[in-house]
Amino acid sequence: MSIETITLGAGCFWCIENIFARIKGVTSVTSGYADGDIINPSYEQVCSGTTNHAEVVQIAFSPELLSVEQILTVFFAIHNPTTINRQGDDIGSQYRSTILFHNQVQQEIALARIAELTDEKAFDQPIVTTVKAANNFYSAESYHQDYFTNNPENKYCQLVVAKKIQKFLHEFSYLLKDENLLAQAS
Repeated sequence: MSIETITLGAGCFWCIENIFARIKGVTSVTSGYADGDIINPSYEQVCSGTTNHAEVVQIAFSPELLSVEQILTVFFAIHNPTTINRQGDDIGSQYRSTILFHNQVQQEIALARIAELTDEKAFDQPIVTTVKAANNFYSAESYHQDYFTNNPENKYCQLVVAKKIQKFLHEFSYLLKDENLLAQAS
C-alpha cells in the first residue's frame, strides 16, 4: 500500500488534527508549522504572528483507501475558507486557510475543488484558501500532538474543537476508520 502526504491549514491545528485522525485511510496526522520564514519555530514564535508560518496538520494517507478529493471535501466542510487570517476568534496569519500540496496531482485537485465550490456558490463570500507547494514543515511541540484527546477539560477543546468534531461526525460518519469512534463522541 502506498502512502501520500498532504498538508492543510484550517485555523488552529487542535481543531482539525483529531478529525483527520479518525478517517479511514489516514495513517498519521502531525500538527505543525509550515510555509514560514524561520527554521524550527516554537509555538510562541508562531503565535506572535512574526514568522509567517501557518498552523497546519500534515496528513499521511493511503490513496487506495482515501482520495485527495475526500480529504478536501472534509477540509472545506470543517472550517471557513472565506476569511483571511481568521477562524472564528482565532485571528492572525498563522490561522490562514491553506492547502500545501506535495505533488502536481494534489495541486490540480485542490484548484479544481476550489473552482467547483466557487461555481456552486457553496459559500457566501469568495474562497481565500491559498494553494502552494509544501515547504519547510516543522512538527509542533509534543504537547500539541493529539491535543484534544489529551486535554478534554480544556475550555477551547470543549467550546470549539468538540463542535467541529460533532459536525464532522454528523456529516462524514461514513469515512470513520472505526465506528466505535462515533459512539465515543456522543
